Amino acid sequence: MLDDIKKTLWATAFKLRANMDAAEYKHLVLGLIFVKYISDTFAARRVDLVARLTNPGDEYYYEGASAADLEAELEDRDYYKEVNAFWVPEAARWESLRSAAKQPDIGRRIDEALTLIEQENPKLKGILDKRYARAQLPDGKLGELVDLVSTIGFGDNPSTARDVLGQVYEYFLGMFASAEGKRGGQFYTPASIVKTLVAVLAPHTGKVYDPCCGSGGMFVQSEKFIEAHGGKLGDVSIYGQEANPTTWRLAAMNLAIRGIDFNLGREPGDTFTRNQHPDLRADFILANPPFNISDWWHGSLTGDPRWVYGDPPAGNANWGPLNHLAF
Repeated sequence: MLDDIKKTLWATAFKLRANMDAAEYKHLVLGLIFVKYISDTFAARRVDLVARLTNPGDEYYYEGASAADLEAELEDRDYYKEVNAFWVPEAARWESLRSAAKQPDIGRRIDEALTLIEQENPKLKGILDKRYARAQLPDGKLGELVDLVSTIGFGDNPSTARDVLGQVYEYFLGMFASAEGKRGGQFYTPASIVKTLVAVLAPHTGKVYDPCCGSGGMFVQSEKFIEAHGGKLGDVSIYGQEANPTTWRLAAMNLAIRGIDFNLGREPGDTFTRNQHPDLRADFILANPPFNISDWWHGSLTGDPRWVYGDPPAGNANWGPLNHLAF
């Protein structure tokens, strides 16, 4: 059932892109899916709170509260933080965006909503890609995309919602990678390969590191592996780095929607020239390095302490990642 929904969503979404390059379009689609999810999760928590605040048998019961009192109580951020739900300002909630989908300035409204969400949730600062106002889509197509994403139902159960979104998000990542061809490999490693790597390494507790993490698939699969073998979310600490700014954002969103804590560095950066985890001693390293790159070398890398066997060949990056991982 969900597989059919994913395929239908993809076919419709890809048709709406018109002549826009898939590499650009994926950020519009995945960003909207992310906002829809956090808004739905926020709304579900709000409904749950209303029921609990008005139930005399519940520990949250607000005795004698007026409608205004309840409304004010629902604005308490702590209620949402305790269940790892992001706080979504009213102007950024999905219903506000959906109702404005046919407006000519819907792109600007989405960008403003993303700014508001980042302001209220420091964890998301710099992660949400505000490119909707300048999106090169034919008139009305962005609004149609908002309407399409509105049909994705995540349900009221937070665990189920996270699983549904995770599957939709992962499916779209894979399809966009296929649509981009060779370029897609820069941000996405096929799920079958990721599952094999994780199964062989079998991470269970400790620190997991990926120095070229792409969209974060290694981390997501590690958490799935742990939960499938009796562990729980958070048994491993996630450390990664990604040079491409837009891919770095994809990875952060991919982890955030699944409730996974992570450290991807302060900002996007090349692992060779701007290593953001120099003192990290990881327990598990999962990576699909960019092999056979000829223009990777920088003069500042000469004599780097990571090259314990001497400077690797400047014309081929293959030995660079291996030395970095072994250091």
